Parts: sequence; structure tokens; C-alpha cells
Amino acid sequence: QVQLVEAGGGLVQTGGSLRLSCVTTRRTVTTPFMGWFRQAPGKEREFVATINWTGGGTIMANSAKGRFTISRDMAQNTVWLQMTNLKPEDTAVYYCATGRGGVSRNDYSYWGQGTQVTVSP
Repeated sequence: QVQLVEAGGGLVQTGGSLRLSCVTTRRTVTTPFMGWFRQAPGKEREFVATINWTGGGTIMANSAKGRFTISRDMAQNTVWLQMTNLKPEDTAVYYCATGRGGVSRNDYSYWGQGTQVTVSP
């Protein structure tokens, strides 16, 4: 069984930065990607970013490009989401997930419990 644990959420002012982390208990051949999604109140869960464990290739949502960076450390089984220039519309619960990759929730098999990010005006 694969388990994911996120950390790093919190309250920040507009323009501030946060760094989220996600540790997975193990990587498998069927879960070559680690992604981040977010869900704001009353909205669908949406894709933010994903990274390939071995090649390091990334896909970023348009809303994240230029402000967020996804990175990984294979030795630590950890993926980070560095978020800068945060805006109130970034407020959401952020989830990490691992799976075959892609931008759809259906592409990911295992999910973390989520971490709250709140950006005040």
C-alpha cells in the first residue's frame, strides 16, 4: 500500500510564499508520477502540477506557471510544491497524489489527506 503525507500548508498574505511537501512510503512502476491538485470550497478538485520521478519532467497548470515550482528528491521519496506570489484565489486544500501521470484525477491512484492553504487579501 502506498501512503502519502503532505505538510507545509498555512495562512499567508497575498504575495507571500509557501512550500508544500509530500512524502510517499514507496514508489512503484505503476506510479511514476507525483502530482498536486487543489480544491477550493464549492469547486471541483483541479490539477496544479505533476512531476516524473525518474526523468524529472513536469506539467504545470496555467494558473501555476511562473509562480509555482514542483521538484522531487528520489532518495527522500519527497516532492515539493514551491508557491510564490500567492493570490487569494489560490486558497484551497492542496492534495498530493501518485499515479501514471497526466492532468486528470483519474490518472492518480493514491492520495494524501490534504493540507490547507489560505491566502488573505
